[in-house]
Amino acid sequence: MTSTRTGRWVRLDGTTNMRDLGGLPTADGARTVPGRILRSDNLQTLSPNDVRRLVGEFGLREVIDLRTTAEVLLEGRGPLREVPEVTHRHFSLLPERGHHTDVFAVEEDDPLDLPSGWVESLLPRQTAAHDEGEPPAVRSYLSYLADRGDHVVGALRALTVAEPGASVVHCAAGKDRTGVVVALALAVAEVPHQEIVADYAMTAEVIEALVAKLAASPTYAEDMERRDIASHTPRAATMDRVLTLLDERFGGPVGWLETHGFGADERAALRSRLRD
Repeated sequence: MTSTRTGRWVRLDGTTNMRDLGGLPTADGARTVPGRILRSDNLQTLSPNDVRRLVGEFGLREVIDLRTTAEVLLEGRGPLREVPEVTHRHFSLLPERGHHTDVFAVEEDDPLDLPSGWVESLLPRQTAAHDEGEPPAVRSYLSYLADRGDHVVGALRALTVAEPGASVVHCAAGKDRTGVVVALALAVAEVPHQEIVADYAMTAEVIEALVAKLAASPTYAEDMERRDIASHTPRAATMDRVLTLLDERFGGPVGWLETHGFGADERAALRSRLRD
């Protein structure tokens, strides 16, 4: 089988921004283990060959979906949903309208009408009052932690209890919501601050192709087209600032997790997932 891996990038037909969290240096001189946790953009356009490779080459067994319920319903079932070995878990990091909580049960209802206003809830830019002086992207990332901290913890907790094999964490672009969850996971694995920032910034290498992919979907086209490429491009300074604020306010990402109920045993399990 031809390998899908190019360094840490995972090159597939249907994704633009998938990479392996393995191979990153840790504070004690070790490296994270490849093939355990992947990060990615939307998985809706995976080809049949992509699915075979993910399930076969990586042993993919879990998908952690950070999109809103509206995004999931508007995009429809992705091809991995047809694979019985793969478990799907949903943790929206944005405030939701409506009362649907189990999106993968809701989507089976036929017919299903989305409440009015759900389209407008896609990819909102949330701002907490005490963070108004921060750059827009920093404010958005802090809002995930402030408004949906339970779902951030839920996504990390799912990684600790996954069956043997790989998990993939994704949202639409695989850079913002995914970037925050992945940053916390890497911090638990004792990946240094600067390496977490560098991993986040890697998406800039594929941003033009990523924006083009999302612009081809009616769900995301308007958001992609109303802003230029530069405004979509992740900047190292954004994640650096978020991590710095977590240091100042909570003693670091691990301190934030402790405050939000992600205990020592769970952190040890997540660390083991990425380290052993």
